[in-house]
Amino acid sequence: MRKPKKKLKTKSKRGAKKRFKLTATGKVKRGQSMKRHILTSKSQGRKRGLRKSVLVSDADTPSVRRMIDV
Repeated sequence: MRKPKKKLKTKSKRGAKKRFKLTATGKVKRGQSMKRHILTSKSQGRKRGLRKSVLVSDADTPSVRRMIDV
């Protein structure tokens, strides 16, 4: 007699796992872009604001949560 097949575990996207974090309330946090190069033409205030992490938009949250396997 055959063994019943187990449901396969889904693998998370490793790149997404490194880029996104979950908050305690279950929202998804991300770092901001535009902070890698050509920084001389950006103002100090703009660069300072880009340091802070922000939440992923409501439209993108379900797909990001699927990618990080939550």
